[in-house]
Amino acid sequence: MAVLVPEQAGPLEESEVFRRGVGGAESNVACALAALGVPTAWISRLGADGFGRLVVTQLAERGVDTSAVAIDPRRPTGLYVKEIARDRSSTLHYYRSDSAASVLGPDSLDLPAASALLGEARLVHLTGVTAALGYRAGHEGGRRLVEAVLDRRRPGQLVSFDLNWRPRLWDGLGTGRPAAILAELADRADVVLLGTDEAEAVFGTDDPHRLRALLPGPRVLVVKDSGHRVTAFDDDGVVTEPALAVEVVEPIGAGDAFAAGYLAGLLRGYDQRRRLRLGHVCAASALMVAGDHGTPPTTAELDVLLSCSASQWSALRASEGAFAGAVS
Repeated sequence: MAVLVPEQAGPLEESEVFRRGVGGAESNVACALAALGVPTAWISRLGADGFGRLVVTQLAERGVDTSAVAIDPRRPTGLYVKEIARDRSSTLHYYRSDSAASVLGPDSLDLPAASALLGEARLVHLTGVTAALGYRAGHEGGRRLVEAVLDRRRPGQLVSFDLNWRPRLWDGLGTGRPAAILAELADRADVVLLGTDEAEAVFGTDDPHRLRALLPGPRVLVVKDSGHRVTAFDDDGVVTEPALAVEVVEPIGAGDAFAAGYLAGLLRGYDQRRRLRLGHVCAASALMVAGDHGTPPTTAELDVLLSCSASQWSALRASEGAFAGAVS
């Protein structure tokens, strides 16, 4: 989606100047993966309008392949507007009803460009945002699209799923129906990421071990306790890695950045702790900027950060775009 961000904090009705940009769960992950040097493509639908052209241009500038983006001649590009409070916390206002992306469905995967990309991909990333598309309009195109990706994955191809709970997208259904849908989809994925706060809201528990019992299907389950620690379950056991101390500018986009870091580590064959650390570093990079997209450290800096001892890791502090501590 396109994003409008006010230049100054305060109520929207008092905001006179806005910066335009691009945001959204899957596109954020795509941009963060590309920033880490992972070849990445983004598949979606946009309107034949200025905001749609902005999204394509900015993603392409960040190194994301947009060749499979479809243009809808009748529906507009989705938009959200940030409202920044005096304490720098953010509220997001979405304007995406009947947008081009709201009618995504399994047929989107059959377009030649999309089919070619999906046929080559080592990993396909999906979220609960896509799964919710169409419900308020009375159809289930988003859920059927996620199911189609899961059904069509080829041997060796991984599918990751980030819960990304957005209650307004499921408005009118209560919690029970979305919880059942999301649990079914997540349990069929290979890698699942979810936060303890959203897990509590959807599944009624924030306990990592209870969540693993609820979702036994994925090869890997990653449970994020924001600002504290992340716990990963796989066939080799359980690994927990504490979050970094970060001087936060804005929290929006940090979860997507973590997902990108973790998935990049997975694709590179990193062990579980190194994947979690890369996720933490990418999340910290996003937390230190006003916007959805942070800049990760250089390859040399990352190698030092990911290889430090437990005591060195706990001593790290992230502030103003830099990581400092007892590491050299």
